[in-house]
Amino acid sequence: MSGPCRLADVATTRVAEDSDVHLDMAGNNMIVRKLRLQRGWSQEQLAEMTGLSVRTIQRIERGQKPSLESARAMAAVFEVDLATFEPGEPQMNEKAIVTDEEQAALSYVKQLKEFYTLGFMYLVFTPLIIWKRGIDDPIVLWGLLGVTVGIVIHGLITFEKITIVGPQWEKRLVEKRLGRKL
Repeated sequence: MSGPCRLADVATTRVAEDSDVHLDMAGNNMIVRKLRLQRGWSQEQLAEMTGLSVRTIQRIERGQKPSLESARAMAAVFEVDLATFEPGEPQMNEKAIVTDEEQAALSYVKQLKEFYTLGFMYLVFTPLIIWKRGIDDPIVLWGLLGVTVGIVIHGLITFEKITIVGPQWEKRLVEKRLGRKL
């Protein structure tokens, strides 16, 4: 493919020399997201260009290992080596490596997007529910109160004003499960 998906157009990525480079499957699923976002493509656009379903793209970005056919399609569209989508160290394309900093930023933006989507749905459907059922219905009032509290808590967590279960909690549980320090 030629045109907008040229590897030369990819923004230069800082490749770390030490431990802040993710080379496990979690890093690899971020590679697809990183390459897609570098080009400004939506999941729908990537699915159309690769001939894959949007659901397949979503699964790969969440960590599911792509099939050989899916990896080939993405490698062709992104114009990168097929090894880029294999677990472990990408062999040919250092620009596809996702650093800790990039992974944290990608995760934060994904969480922010989810919060904004939830807020938008709340703003659209709340007036519809009130219009259909009426504001005097106790079910509507209690339902809206519950959803409002949920959205406020989600926002506080998203914007890091409160941390219910943060990275230290996760680290403690992982270390407990492993029986050793990370």
